[in-house]
Amino acid sequence: MTVEFGHFSLILALFVAIVQAIVPLLGAQQGNAAWMALARPAAVMQCVLVTVAFAMLMRAYIVSDFSVHTVALHSHTAKPLLYRITGLWGNHEGSMVLWVMILSLFGTALSIAGCKVPIQLQARTLAVQAMITIGFLLFILFVSNPFWRLDPPVIEGRGLNPLLQDPGLAFHPPLLYLGYVGFSIAFSFAIAALLEGWVDSAWARWVRPWTLAAWVCLTLGIALGSWWAYYELGWGGWWFWDPVENAALIPWLAGTALLHSILVVEKRDALKKWTILLAIMTFSLSLLGTFLVRSGILTSVHTFAADPTRGAFILILLAITVGGSFLIFTLRAKKLKNSSLLRIFSREGSLLLNNALLSVMMATVLLGTLYPILADVLGIGKLSVGAPFFHRTVVPLAIPLLIIMAIGPLLAWKQGSLGRERRNILFRRVWPSAFFATITYIFMILNRESLSTAVGTGVAMWLGVATLLESAERVLLFRVPIRVSLRRAVNLPRAAYGMTLSHFGLAVLVAGLVGATAWETEKSLILQPEESTNLAGYTFTLAGLQSVTGPNYRATRGTIIVRRYDDKSIAILYPEQRYYTDPPQLTTEAAIHSTGMADVYVAMSETENSQQLGVVVRIYYKPLVPWLWYGTGLMALGGVLSLSDRRHRAGGHPPPLPFWGYESHAPCI
Repeated sequence: MTVEFGHFSLILALFVAIVQAIVPLLGAQQGNAAWMALARPAAVMQCVLVTVAFAMLMRAYIVSDFSVHTVALHSHTAKPLLYRITGLWGNHEGSMVLWVMILSLFGTALSIAGCKVPIQLQARTLAVQAMITIGFLLFILFVSNPFWRLDPPVIEGRGLNPLLQDPGLAFHPPLLYLGYVGFSIAFSFAIAALLEGWVDSAWARWVRPWTLAAWVCLTLGIALGSWWAYYELGWGGWWFWDPVENAALIPWLAGTALLHSILVVEKRDALKKWTILLAIMTFSLSLLGTFLVRSGILTSVHTFAADPTRGAFILILLAITVGGSFLIFTLRAKKLKNSSLLRIFSREGSLLLNNALLSVMMATVLLGTLYPILADVLGIGKLSVGAPFFHRTVVPLAIPLLIIMAIGPLLAWKQGSLGRERRNILFRRVWPSAFFATITYIFMILNRESLSTAVGTGVAMWLGVATLLESAERVLLFRVPIRVSLRRAVNLPRAAYGMTLSHFGLAVLVAGLVGATAWETEKSLILQPEESTNLAGYTFTLAGLQSVTGPNYRATRGTIIVRRYDDKSIAILYPEQRYYTDPPQLTTEAAIHSTGMADVYVAMSETENSQQLGVVVRIYYKPLVPWLWYGTGLMALGGVLSLSDRRHRAGGHPPPLPFWGYESHAPCI
């Protein structure tokens, strides 16, 4: 009965969401405080009901209840407990329940933590959030029911895709969903602001923490997915410009632009319409990624089985959400007036240019991802857009973006003249410029065949050094006594440190991208036991092969001893070729030894008759690949540090005049 109880909880959640979407919105329109106040308990009740449904479905996976259709298709009694639990979101139906639960959790968080938000704005925001929830609950209940029973039940399940039976993939989807769904709060705030007809610095302070939290989660989700592909798929790559990878990158680019645009609204009361538009676009692009993954029009290990009915429903939901929000924007955006003009040579001018470049990059990746699909639909033919297209279009946009990131924090808000800022940049920041030029020149000498490598490395170095120098100037390092600098450093807001960490993390990430792309070496060969090969100053010896048995697989494990040029052993690696029986599939488990500055990466291929014929071994030496994870970690840590700043968590002031003559704040819990 627990399964039916979960199903009934989802149905009740749908009715609660309908009430939450209608009553508070009418209350905000008519000035009825009691109706508006209903939004908060409704959001909490909706969250409780969806969480109960999620828990009931998870129980079915844990106890292997194969009378439930999704459990029978995606679980197996031989699976370890971790993968029985995470198998819930390793399929279409369960992942959608997780999506809705996260959506309701964000709504509940806003109802509890948003006590300083004016009650009419909060009511409208929670009502819009409920409308989104209604669409997904209808989708789950009528098209993708996770509680559908089998009659008769099966004795054993089919099991989960072996590629998904990995700790990285256990936590990758929830982080991605936290990012995707987190942007729904910014979307709901934007629609609510359009309905009310005002946006100001207080609105920006209310929206920024939610956007920043979503951005951090999406950053970590993308990084974790890249790390999983790196060590699990066995081909040694960490990004392939796969359409489903792009589906996560596109809203990340839009969300990054939104974060910077919100800052301009807060500081200068400008870019209001553009910020609202970005909030709508960011969540719309998240929904587009959902459609691409679940419609079946893409072929990828990330996607779920094709189902035209599901794809059509999500497409309708996407059309209603995007079309309706853009219609509201068209009708109401004219009420949003900027109170100040932007100066080109100012901090807000650099942020505007930052937004322009990020938006063009986002549009480029979106076009490259969708064009093959549109060409196929229009009958133009089967086309493929791969890494060369994205490298030639995205990289030229990324270089000026990084340069602007180094220069932007040097500029002042509001005031900006060409002469003053030129002197500030050229004289007070001469060291990062000189460092950039020197590094570029050195790499052009050492690697004349690759100008892009030299420029990419130089720009990364310049951004890193400029970021650190900007932080040093905040505390007047070496310009005042050290005790004064320390006092200033202690008093700096956490958001300043967060910005420094995130920008420096991006510099580290870019250096890792350049090094991993330009200086990687590899070798593929057949090795027999006790045979050796050399690569990048290391000697690799296949010491032996052995058969091992896991909880739900059999494997051939190689033992490879890695020695340096001085014959000193530095690592013993154990790559595997696994054969899963439920469902039957071969997978590659790479073995990696990291020095912190580079990775030694070994993977094995075909192992039939391996004792007589040897095994196919692929060996890679990957300089600076660990910097990819360092960089993304620093970026996310910078976001978390900024979130901990009280100024980012504190609400702003309400509109100058209450709209209806009653208390404009909701009572704090």
